[in-house]
Amino acid sequence: MTASQPIFVGIDIAKRHLDIALLPEQRCWRVSHDDQGIEELVRSLKAQNPACIVLEATGGLETTLASTLAAHRLPVCVVNPRQVRDFARALGQLAKTDRIDALVLARFAQRVQPEQRPLKDEETRKLQALIARRQQLQDMLVAEKNRLSGAPKPIRKDIKAHIQWLQQRLRDTDNGLKETIKHSPVWREKDELLQSVPGVGPVFSWTLLSCVPELGTLDRRKISALVGVAPLNRDSGRFQGQRHIWGGRAAVRRILYMATLTAIRCNATIQAFYQRLRAAGKKAKVAIVACMRKLLTILNAMVRDGRRWQETEPQTSA
Repeated sequence: MTASQPIFVGIDIAKRHLDIALLPEQRCWRVSHDDQGIEELVRSLKAQNPACIVLEATGGLETTLASTLAAHRLPVCVVNPRQVRDFARALGQLAKTDRIDALVLARFAQRVQPEQRPLKDEETRKLQALIARRQQLQDMLVAEKNRLSGAPKPIRKDIKAHIQWLQQRLRDTDNGLKETIKHSPVWREKDELLQSVPGVGPVFSWTLLSCVPELGTLDRRKISALVGVAPLNRDSGRFQGQRHIWGGRAAVRRILYMATLTAIRCNATIQAFYQRLRAAGKKAKVAIVACMRKLLTILNAMVRDGRRWQETEPQTSA
């Protein structure tokens, strides 16, 4: 290996240990997943001066490691596990161990060289955790209400008590979210700006703030692809398939869908756009997805320009 060759690193994360792989020298080792192990890893990586370090998003296990690496100005990228699985299959790598996974991540870093994005700060992670907890409470509440309708009489009292408790926890979580937004001048300003749009309520606004920190920094095509509302082609030879949306941030897309349904009813701009698509023969679902993309694009432009909602929508080209 010559001194000029860039070094790429893959790190497989488990609860108790971290497996690290370096390319092109194909060196692998393991450290404990604790403060001492992470400190040891940082020293080793700083000495290597890598071009790219890739971790998988693992439901929060990666947060401390990624934040520490970024704080030491190491080029870390947190990638979607689905992308890495598809990459491994393309390589014909079917076996799976922690060491193999680390090598696959290093090869992913070497060949794909994913774009590095700023990591979420502590406040953003806290807001995102509150949003995730709110959704969990909402899901449990819906499940309990569904059980109540067909529950035997002896357990209805218990289910009703649990529903009341969940409703109170949901109110407490909403109050916590409001306080978190209120104490951040930047978030408060963006929240007021987003909620000035008819159809955009608190939950959708909070979801965008916590889960789409890139809002206002990307052009309309990139922000649509990021959330997963950009139509993807399915063409081959003479065959022209239907365009479908896929991938992106599913949690954001779900809330965007609900906000769009509201906007179609109460937002004159989105409503007129929807009616125009339907009059042109577009199916209802196709028209709704197009309205989702349009609403997201408008919000992106508003945050970019720092402008509140006007009936004449902001310029969305970028």
